[in-house]
Amino acid sequence: MLPTIPDPADYDISLDTGFVPETLPLARLPDPYYDAWEAAAANLQFLVMTRQIRSVIDSPSFPVLSISRLRSVAERRRAYSILGFMAHSYIWAGPSASEALPAAVARPLIELGEILEVPPLATYAGLCLWNHRPLFADQADPKFLDLSNLATLHTFTGSIDESWFYLVSTAIEIRGAACLQYLLDATHACRADASHDVVVALQLLAESIDSMIPILSRFSEQCDPHTFYYRIRPFLAGSQNMADAGLPRGVKYGSEGGYRQYAGGSNAQSSLIQALDVGLGVHHRPTLSSSPPSSRTGSPSSSAGPTNNFIYEMRKYMPGPHRRFLEQLDLCANVREYVREHKSSNSALTLAYDACLAMLRSFRDKHIQIVSRYIILQAKKPTSTAPAPVHTPESPGLYTTKRDGLATVAVHDKKNARGTGGTALLPFLKQARDETGEPAAGSWAARLLRDDAFVAKRKMRDAMGLGEQHQDQDKVVGLAGKWNVDDDYGGICHW
Repeated sequence: MLPTIPDPADYDISLDTGFVPETLPLARLPDPYYDAWEAAAANLQFLVMTRQIRSVIDSPSFPVLSISRLRSVAERRRAYSILGFMAHSYIWAGPSASEALPAAVARPLIELGEILEVPPLATYAGLCLWNHRPLFADQADPKFLDLSNLATLHTFTGSIDESWFYLVSTAIEIRGAACLQYLLDATHACRADASHDVVVALQLLAESIDSMIPILSRFSEQCDPHTFYYRIRPFLAGSQNMADAGLPRGVKYGSEGGYRQYAGGSNAQSSLIQALDVGLGVHHRPTLSSSPPSSRTGSPSSSAGPTNNFIYEMRKYMPGPHRRFLEQLDLCANVREYVREHKSSNSALTLAYDACLAMLRSFRDKHIQIVSRYIILQAKKPTSTAPAPVHTPESPGLYTTKRDGLATVAVHDKKNARGTGGTALLPFLKQARDETGEPAAGSWAARLLRDDAFVAKRKMRDAMGLGEQHQDQDKVVGLAGKWNVDDDYGGICHW
C-alpha cells in the first residue's frame, strides 16, 4: 500500500499562505494577566539599547506567569514569539553573555515550546512566520500580503533593517504557497501516471520558484550590510558551540534542570525550501562529500550514503506539524523517479523537471550573492571600519562595542571553527546549491546544473594537501553562528 500524499490542511499549512498562518498573528494578548509580557515587548528596543532588559526581567514585579490562560493557538504563538525576543535580549544585551535565563521567561517559554513543538528560543517561526502585520488595515487578507504591505510586530533593534530582514523571508513564504500546491499536484499526477498533468504542474512549479527570486533580490533595499552584520546578527545567536562567546555550557533555563544548547535562528528552519528539496528529490550530503547520491528522494537513506545531518537537524526547530509534513512528503515523493522512468519518451517532462531544479538552484545562487555582501565582505573589512571591540574580562573571548556594550564579534580558534549546529557553514551553501542540480534528468541540463569544476577543484586541493592549510587561514566571525571566511565560499542562513 502506497503512503498517503500529505494534505496540507492536516499539517497547519495553507495553500494560500504556505507555512505562514492564514489568520494574522495577534498584535497583543487580550488577557490583562499578560500585561507584564506585553509591556516588555512594547519597550524591548529601549530596554535593549539602555541595557535595562535584565533588570526589568529580574525585578519582582516581573512574575512567573502561567500559560493556562492562553486560550488559542494564535495566543500561544504570540506569547512564544515575544518570549523568544525577551530571552535572546536577556542573554545578549549586556556586557557579557548571560548563562542563565530567569524562570519568568524560561518556564513559560519551555511550556509553550512543548505545546507548539518548537525549541524554547527565537526560532524562524517566532521571528518570521508569527511576527508580522499588514501596513494597511483595508488590505489585511494574508494571502495578498507582500513587501509593500508588511511590517513586523517586534524587533530587537527597532531598525527598518531588522524588520526587512524578517519580512523578506515572510514574503517568500507567502509567495511560496503556490509551490506547495504545484508540487503536490505533480506528486498526485505521477502516482496516477498522468504525464501531461505532471508536465503542467512542474512547469507551474518552476515559474513559482522563479517568482520568489525577485523577492530575495530586494533584500538590499532596506537592509544595510554593516547594520545587519554588527547590530542584528548578534541577537540571533543560539547557545550551541558558543564557548568563545561566553556560553561554554549553553544556557540554563530557570533554576531547575541543566544547561541547554540550541542552534541560533536560521533560514534552514524554513520548511518551504526543504519541501521543494524533498518533493523534487534533491539529496544533500555532509559538507565536502562529493559522491553523488543514489536515493530517489531527499530523505536520509542508507543507499544514498551519509546525509547532511545539519539540514535534518534543523527540522527540530520547525513547528511540529510542518516537520511531520516533510516527513510524510519524504515517504511519498515520486517526481524524480517518475521523470527518470519516462525521460526517454517524454522530453517535455524532462525539460519541466530540469527547469524546477534550475530555478531552485538560481534561488540559492542569489542567496550566495547576498551572503558575500552581508557576511564575507563585512568580515573582511578593516577593523577600523567596524565598531571598535572592547574585551570583556568577565567573559573571555566575548567582545562588545564601545557604544552600547552589545555582544558583536568573536574571533578565536581559527582552525576548528564550526558553525551553528556543528556544521562547517561556509562550504555548506555552495555545496547545497551544487547538489540541487545533481538530479537533472536531461544530459544538457546535467552539464549546466552540475558544478563539476567546483568538485574537481575541491578534490585537487585535497590531493595537494591544501585542505588543512586552507582551514588554518580561516577566521571566526559573528555570534549568530561562527563562520569560516574564505574567498571561495559564503554563508549566511543555510538555504
